Amino acid sequence: MSSYHLSASKSIAMMKFLALCFFVMINIPIAEARIRHYKWELKYEYKSPDCYKKLVITINGRTPGPTILAQQNDTVIVEVKNSLLTANTAIHWHGIRQIGTPWFDGTEGFTQCPILPGDTFVYKFVVDRPGTYLYHAHYGMQREDGLFGSIRVALPDGESEPFAYNYDRSIILTDWYHKSTYEQAAGLSSVPFQWVGEPQSLLIQGKGRFDCSAANPPMKADVCNNTNPECSLYSTTVVPGKTYRLRISSLTALSALSFQIEGHNMTVVEADGHYVEPFVVKNLFIYSGETYSVLLYTDQDPARNYWVTTNIVSRNATATTPPGLAVLNYYPNHPRRSPPTIPPSGPMWNDVDSRFNQSVTIRARKGHVYSPPATSDRVIVLLNTQNQPNPHLLKATISQIMTSKLYKNNTNATTSDAIYRLQLNSTVDIVLQNANTMNPNNSETHPWHLHGHDFWVLGYGKGKFDPINDPKKYNLVDPIMKNTVPVHPFGWTAFRFKADNPGVWAFHCHIESHFFMGMGVAFEEGIERVGKLPSSIMGCGETKHLLKP
Repeated sequence: MSSYHLSASKSIAMMKFLALCFFVMINIPIAEARIRHYKWELKYEYKSPDCYKKLVITINGRTPGPTILAQQNDTVIVEVKNSLLTANTAIHWHGIRQIGTPWFDGTEGFTQCPILPGDTFVYKFVVDRPGTYLYHAHYGMQREDGLFGSIRVALPDGESEPFAYNYDRSIILTDWYHKSTYEQAAGLSSVPFQWVGEPQSLLIQGKGRFDCSAANPPMKADVCNNTNPECSLYSTTVVPGKTYRLRISSLTALSALSFQIEGHNMTVVEADGHYVEPFVVKNLFIYSGETYSVLLYTDQDPARNYWVTTNIVSRNATATTPPGLAVLNYYPNHPRRSPPTIPPSGPMWNDVDSRFNQSVTIRARKGHVYSPPATSDRVIVLLNTQNQPNPHLLKATISQIMTSKLYKNNTNATTSDAIYRLQLNSTVDIVLQNANTMNPNNSETHPWHLHGHDFWVLGYGKGKFDPINDPKKYNLVDPIMKNTVPVHPFGWTAFRFKADNPGVWAFHCHIESHFFMGMGVAFEEGIERVGKLPSSIMGCGETKHLLKP
């Protein structure tokens, strides 16, 4: 190398050093993306999260798994070893858009082969937005076996959010079955059909309490034991006079939930990673796959503890599934000290109006509105229903609406491997229309999750969607952006998104049994623009070393 080039290199290095010194001297924070590395081993272990002992899937011996902590624009690397012995697996990073890395979305059958027993797979992706997200199994029905956890993405150093708080906590809500997911899947595929039924328990941050003494037939103490410390109620300690950010997430297999804290209001400030125009609730309705941040002010009598409860809504499970319980522990009371009151009951399970009203209340926060395109290039209307395409098969089905018989048997519902090919960078409207289940005069709430994108929630409605008049009522001013949205019983939900992320993305009902029964489609967009595929995703099993990107 010439002396000129050496001199030039030294000059550039000196300029960089002086610039760094300048920024330090004037106290300007320097945002630098980091690499967050996690090493996980998945195993089957016996656990008693609700006092009933069963096989669960753990990450490094834990369920819920470790919380991933990162800052915006960090790179997250997760090395996953599958030690499940006889089961494949895959992990989806729920709410992470995977821009430029669609092969690490973790959706087995869409974007990757499953991770085989004994194999290790490395996920590597950028968390490009701050907010509250999730990870969970996306193979079979393993999510409800305990393979899930939280992702918490903070703003870069020196940046602040539009609300203040003293402490930050993550809480995952789940329902819990005593039957294994293998038994449930076998029933859903059987002739005659066997529904999974209602869950036995509701868990708050992985803990609940099933009444072993009420089991019929009676259970032995080594199977179900209410004195087992493993199923002591979840307790979160708070200091009086402070503000807490509670990141409330739902990964239920079936249930829509209401979450409430005795004697306290909550202020909703975030939904699925986007700031919400704040509003106050006594109870928060939350559906599988959704995440919210609420602000809790610890302004009640500090001489006692308070109940935290969750209960099922939208399904009549009051006789089968008791409320989930936890304790809000006001310091310095003992964390195990029971509140002196009876746990408060949540709202009525069939109060659809209250749930509908919460949905329409959620709007983007002023100053943080991302305006949607004024019009769309394509409209896809999907009918949510159940159908029996042949005498031996019951399916949760979706179809493009071609009939007005929304409250009768839908003869146009079909089952297929539905792939929608979308023009890259086009704007797409999705209208979800809810209809009957196989039971007369019954319609269920369905939470729908879109991989690889956020979308603008344009509106909700009751009854049949009117393609002429209802779009005139869309909220194009301050719609919230989300990745998961409910469609309410006998109602409709409309949202808009840009097909600007090359890849193949799942769009499905987030109820495990419904997705297992076929309630989902794939969106293909710009696959010719997908970058060079990493060698780690090429081929499955014994063939993975034979194929090259």
